[in-house]
Amino acid sequence: MNSAGISPFRNREDAALRLAQRLRTRALRDPLVLAIPRGGVVIAAVLARELGAELDVVLSRKLRAPFQPEYALGAVGEDGTLFLSPHLEEIPGATDEYIAEEQHYQLAEIDRRKALIRAVRPPARVPGRSVIVTDDGIATGATMIAALQTAREQRPHELIVAVPVASPDRLPEIRRHCDEVVCLRSPADFRAVGQFYDDFSAVEDDEVVQLLREANTR
Repeated sequence: MNSAGISPFRNREDAALRLAQRLRTRALRDPLVLAIPRGGVVIAAVLARELGAELDVVLSRKLRAPFQPEYALGAVGEDGTLFLSPHLEEIPGATDEYIAEEQHYQLAEIDRRKALIRAVRPPARVPGRSVIVTDDGIATGATMIAALQTAREQRPHELIVAVPVASPDRLPEIRRHCDEVVCLRSPADFRAVGQFYDDFSAVEDDEVVQLLREANTR
């Protein structure tokens, strides 16, 4: 909850509908919404439906810090793009060997998810389009930056980050990697993304596949 004791969003669908309201008046060129799985797919499915956009995913995974797996020392994109924290030297145990091993592990998880997703949804065309990259929130920003680097390589017309909530400390860095950020909340008391949802239930692979299948059918 925020400092007033009230969670801004009931669930991911509620957050996505509010986000869509902010984006509805924008002039978008052949819009494409790219989700960072898994929670981001719920957000993206609503955005795509409300904005009349195509839905797809961009896969990136957090690189877990040694001894503190909830903390990101960086992230890796599906194309192997690596983003590392500028404060890497302050993270105990973050040796080159550890980073290489963690990168290998997360790329294997990306490959597993890619196999599930591409069975129902071939990759969308990116060049020349308005691309909206979304997730259910931004904490360290590592996975979002890796995703943006992957998307930028495919030459979109514009690259927009749209999220319900983000750490205010990370937004300046995020803005360096995209053309615009649309964020509903960036409160000073940010501690974790789930803090701002009444329902922040885990999203499973089956739900991700079903949302993509439904969007592809539409």
